Amino acid sequence: MTTISSGAPAIGGAAAEDLAHRLRRELDGDVGFDDYTRHLFSRDASMYAITPVGVVFPRHADDVRAAVAAAGEYGVPLVPRGAGTSLAGQTVGPGLVLDLSRYMNRILEIDDGRRTALVQTGVVQDQLNRAAAPLGLMFGPDTSTSNRATVGGMIGNNSAGSGSLRYGMTIDHVRELDVVLSDASRALLAPVDEVERARRAAQPTLEGSLYKRLPQIVRANSEAIAEGFPEFWRRACGYRLDRMARPDTPFDLAKFVVGSEGTLVIATEALVDLVPKPRHTMIAVGHFTSTAAAIEATEDALACDPAAVELMDRTILDLSRQKIEYASLSTILEGDPDALLFVSFTGDDKRELLAGMERLTTLWARHGHGYHTLQAITPDQQSSLLKVRKSSLGLLMAAGEGTRRPLAFVEDTAVDPVHLPQYTKRFKEVLDRHGLTAGFYGHCSVGCLHIRPFVDLTDPGQVDTMRAVAVEIKDLVTEYGGVNSSEHGDGLARSEFNREIFGERLYEAMRQVKQVFDPDNRMNPGKIVDAPSMTDNLRDRALPPAEPLRTRLSFEVVGGMRGAADRCMNIGLCRKSGSGAMCPSYMATRNEEDSTRGRANALVKALSEPDPRTALGDERLHEILDLCLMCKACKSECPLGVDMATLKAESLSHHHDLHGVPLRSRIFGSIRLLNRLGSLAAPLSNLPGRLRPLRRLLDRWLGIASERPLPVFVRRNLVSWFRKHARGAAASGRPAPTQGTLTFLADSFTTFTEPDIGRSAIELLELAGWQVRLESRGCCGRSSLSKGLVDDAKDKAFALAHLLTETTEPGSPIVGCEPSCLMTLRDEHKALLPNDSAVKDISGRVRQVEELLVEAVDDGRLRLREDSWLAGRRLLYHGHCHQKAEVGTAATMSLLNRIPGVRVSELDAGCCGMAGSFGFESEHYEVSMTVGQDRLFPAVEAEPPETVVVATGVSCRQQIFHGTRRDAWHPVQLLREAVELPGSSSPSSSGR
Repeated sequence: MTTISSGAPAIGGAAAEDLAHRLRRELDGDVGFDDYTRHLFSRDASMYAITPVGVVFPRHADDVRAAVAAAGEYGVPLVPRGAGTSLAGQTVGPGLVLDLSRYMNRILEIDDGRRTALVQTGVVQDQLNRAAAPLGLMFGPDTSTSNRATVGGMIGNNSAGSGSLRYGMTIDHVRELDVVLSDASRALLAPVDEVERARRAAQPTLEGSLYKRLPQIVRANSEAIAEGFPEFWRRACGYRLDRMARPDTPFDLAKFVVGSEGTLVIATEALVDLVPKPRHTMIAVGHFTSTAAAIEATEDALACDPAAVELMDRTILDLSRQKIEYASLSTILEGDPDALLFVSFTGDDKRELLAGMERLTTLWARHGHGYHTLQAITPDQQSSLLKVRKSSLGLLMAAGEGTRRPLAFVEDTAVDPVHLPQYTKRFKEVLDRHGLTAGFYGHCSVGCLHIRPFVDLTDPGQVDTMRAVAVEIKDLVTEYGGVNSSEHGDGLARSEFNREIFGERLYEAMRQVKQVFDPDNRMNPGKIVDAPSMTDNLRDRALPPAEPLRTRLSFEVVGGMRGAADRCMNIGLCRKSGSGAMCPSYMATRNEEDSTRGRANALVKALSEPDPRTALGDERLHEILDLCLMCKACKSECPLGVDMATLKAESLSHHHDLHGVPLRSRIFGSIRLLNRLGSLAAPLSNLPGRLRPLRRLLDRWLGIASERPLPVFVRRNLVSWFRKHARGAAASGRPAPTQGTLTFLADSFTTFTEPDIGRSAIELLELAGWQVRLESRGCCGRSSLSKGLVDDAKDKAFALAHLLTETTEPGSPIVGCEPSCLMTLRDEHKALLPNDSAVKDISGRVRQVEELLVEAVDDGRLRLREDSWLAGRRLLYHGHCHQKAEVGTAATMSLLNRIPGVRVSELDAGCCGMAGSFGFESEHYEVSMTVGQDRLFPAVEAEPPETVVVATGVSCRQQIFHGTRRDAWHPVQLLREAVELPGSSSPSSSGR
């Protein structure tokens, strides 16, 4: 298969196979040497790509030791890796990658008395903070990638984040490290006094040589150390000999290796300090007419003792408005600012924080800074602000087009904030002179702006420009006494310049440090010292031109289907846990290939093969795509909008071309017909779901999980009810509609299994003055699409779109109650038939039924009872993934909040795990339930019996009942329970 990364692996062929066999024998963890696994780990969030020899997933420190020993015997370098979110290329290399995030992610102990945590280095920062929060503690460094960045990665990088003004950097919070050295020996690094250092220095071991040689290097280079390090304190560059040279401090190897990027040791456990978690946070958001004006206001902000001062420019603001996930920000801003300055105040005394914000507002007004200051005091007021701020990197990346991307190569400089306005002005002059544009965001409070110029690395001239800019900025930051790497590290992007930055003597001292720790140069070589050129190993230059491929779906991006997959820039947001829906399968398995990033990279590899059509039929690729639930969360939550559901559907269709369509896929693709027949044959059709022998046969023959309850068919379905209802309405002489005519889409699911939902919606719409016509003759094709039956889905889309165009009034609304079906008309139909005028017409007329009902309540056309059985109840709402991805849940929440007397909470419980047919399939049942158990089931089970559970999706309701034995209502059912019927004087129901 084609190797598409620039760097070649250290060994190959029989030697690599022998190494893999040895690792499988000696490790308890997993070993991956196949082409796809190697490709997935050839990339991180940087602009680089180097194919490794293989990947191991250690389960414990002894696995790490065994991997280091085996690699040493084969002369293979080692590349330790956490979340793979490095922006400078620290976690790619030609050796053996050690992914410490999959299994080595346990919090071993939190000692609230000592304010410390003992963790394995694969623990994620937010995971640690969630565990420490009940004790009133947290880990001080606060990276924007806190929901996926591992503690080990932060140690390797010396990460800082927005709170570094108050909490410093990771190096300031590390007490002890359990590490594996380059000779495969284990060591505990911690501060020692001179007596203990001398005792250890006498040992004839590699560890002993560290205690012996490092003091010698420090003494021999004391002058160079004193003079060679940049003046500014916020440093994530070079080896920290300056720390070793401090008088009256203990000899501390634990702190010394922080920021060494895996080039000296591999850390397996860490004892870190925790800090008190402030009880309150308040944010003042200054609105400015230019980025320069915002930066000028930083000095006044710092005078008010803030916890952080963050900048966001128009580029990111405009991009946030285009994404449903972040669109709420624009509703709270004043006017159309060109830049925002977020000034955070944290502490335990609300009055002090409010006083700080008032002092800032007064200072800015006095000095003419900005035109408005928003004060976000409560967590609800802050949520949209913080969500966008933490996603600035991803949003900026989304501005790229094709191979023209905002790249990280001068994004990590920092100067004293007093110099920031002038420094930024000259920085922009450099970019202007070279014809480059860039997005600006970052940490004004510590003089660090993440400025990422847009560069096309497939253009040799642009590569030369990139290097020329890097050199000029390196010189510029030095002129201001700043640092070239302030929190993202050196990696492949900046290590090349370290000799010039630190000077010959200090650089040679650092090379001696590397030699002492790693005599054979096997620990992540090429980073910090003895690095290749920053223009070697570039990812985009290594990709061959994409071969022509006819796709059934439309991919409206530069580069077609491969371009759609290659939009992923590996920032790893899909590896988060504990919030949002993306990516449910990764949350269940913690396996890189089960993340959106992993699947996108796998598709890039397949689509770069000489015969991409055949490559899409590869079984290993099929395995990687298999656990994608097609929830579409990535379409909205991934800042770059990588739409894996569409990519998987297209890929499955090519797999079917080569291998045929499985019977089960054909059955699920015909779910409307199956459900209609089941309704006609009810109640006999419900027997297979109750008879265990029949369920076992379905499991064996079709792969339909016997543990999963089957839907219960209803003989009097929505279609038969509506027929009788329409006749009764005609006979009763109902008042003429006042709102016109709309079409209610009888979906393929609730129509035959939960017809009460459709009945409730239709009755409410008629009460609201609408003439409702029921359309039950077509299928949207959602089920076919989910099984890769794209041609069938296209036929169904064409038939339904044209049927609706021909039988409905122009411009009239089309509504429904099942989000997956309704949203298919808005989205997938346009990808199936991009040039069909009927599809465009219908997609623009789709409305959520909740929108129309909210309008009716607000207009007084629907009157709701104050004394319904719902009054005083808590409603717990779980939104459907497709709804959240396409239109959001605001309309549903608005509808529920209009029911008198209720308290509504929306769950942040991610995907339910059912995902249509996915949860019915035997091989997926366990993952489906694991996804539900992550957050949804515990949240529902924690509620008292009187809480009413609400879910818009049929799959969600099925999963909630199966996992918790709690019924979930559709929102329209609840509104129907609360509505005041004409001539009625009593509540409509007593609940169920």
